[in-house]
This record gives sequence, structure tokens and C-alpha cells, in this order.
Amino acid sequence: MTRQPRLPAPWAAVLMGWLTVVLLLDSDGSLWQQRVLGLLTWVVLGVAMTRVSPLVRAQTAVVVAFATVIEYLCSPLLEVYLYRFENVPMYVPPGHGLVYLSAYALGHALWVARHQRVCMAAALLGLGGWGLYALLQPRHDVLGMMWFACLAVFLWKGPSREVYLGAAVVVTWLEIAGTALDTWVWQPQDPLLGIPIGNPPTGAAGGYGWFDLAGLLAAPYVLRLVTRRRARA
Repeated sequence: MTRQPRLPAPWAAVLMGWLTVVLLLDSDGSLWQQRVLGLLTWVVLGVAMTRVSPLVRAQTAVVVAFATVIEYLCSPLLEVYLYRFENVPMYVPPGHGLVYLSAYALGHALWVARHQRVCMAAALLGLGGWGLYALLQPRHDVLGMMWFACLAVFLWKGPSREVYLGAAVVVTWLEIAGTALDTWVWQPQDPLLGIPIGNPPTGAAGGYGWFDLAGLLAAPYVLRLVTRRRARA
């Protein structure tokens, strides 16, 4: 397989910083401000996409599409979690793209690559310990532990250990920030299965890992399809 160029590691901090600012501004802003933040986030995603290879752009596009469908299914329809205006904010779809690119950049950082086993152990021990603690709290975060198990499997057998390692940091941070600012809130129980949920679920990075899996597996096919259509044109 051809080695893909890496997104510089500092971009992870830049993209995460932008998303954190968006969550902070949206925590007490108006609906119109939320829409403006959405437009600006699309611009930031567009700029970031110019810095990566066609394959990573395809991965990001798949993640955005898949995650957007799940957002509308789980929030307005099933109400597993709710945003401030009971909608899916305009910045959320492009935000998923920035989350993926942040995880990609962080996971492929040279320092992380050189100490990958140590970083994996730290992520698993840290999130696993937090998950056990949350499981014993009054809300009994069962879903968080289930998702943590998913993360452990993804780190062990996933198609890109680097992306999942980066996501363990990026997704966990954004879930903590978003719920702390009341930008969104998780329901105490899953409406379909009745499984208790923490606010946020401690293993959210494992749940998000399914978006990453979709992007990593489907992107090569999407890229081939686009390339063939361009060749025919």
C-alpha cells in the first residue's frame, strides 16, 4: 500500500481548539449564531481537507456522511442525547470531519508513533478506570463500558490503530467539554434497550470508532469510484 502523507500533528490542536471554541460559543448563543458557527466550521473543514491525501479526504467524507445519519437518528428521532435547541446543530456534520482529522493527525504524530504501546496502555488504563468508576455511580454508565470494550477491540484489531488512538483523546475531550457546557446532554437510559448511560458515556471514543471504521473501510471504494468517473469524464 502506498504510504499516505501525514497531517502535521499541530493540526490536531488547531482543529480541536476550533471545536472547543465552537462549543463554548454555542453554550449560551442564539440559533442564528449556531448557524453561523456551522458555516464557519464547514470552511475550516474545507481548508483542512486540502492538507491531506485523496484517501484521507475520502475517509473524512464517509465519516461525515455516516455520522450525520446517526446524529439525526439518535438525537431528534430517538432522543438518546439532546442538543440545546433539540436539533442537530449545523456545525455537527463538519465537526465530525474535524474530529476524524484531529484523531488522524494526533495518532500519526511522530512521538505517538515512537511510543505507541505506551500511549495505548495509557488510553486503555485511563478510560477503563474512568469507566469502572462511572459504572459504580448512581447513573451506572453501562453504555460507556460497552463502548470502551469496542475501543479496546478497535485498538487491538482495527484497520488503523493510529486513528483509534487519536480518537481516544479527541472524542473523550470533546464529550467532556460538550456536556460540561450543556451544549448537549445524554439521557439517563437508552430509549430502546433501557441501558443506563453516563453524561457523557466514558467510552464514547469506542462508539465513535464505528464512524472511523466506516471511513477506513469504505474510503478506498469511494475513491476508486470517483477516480473512474473522472477518468470517463
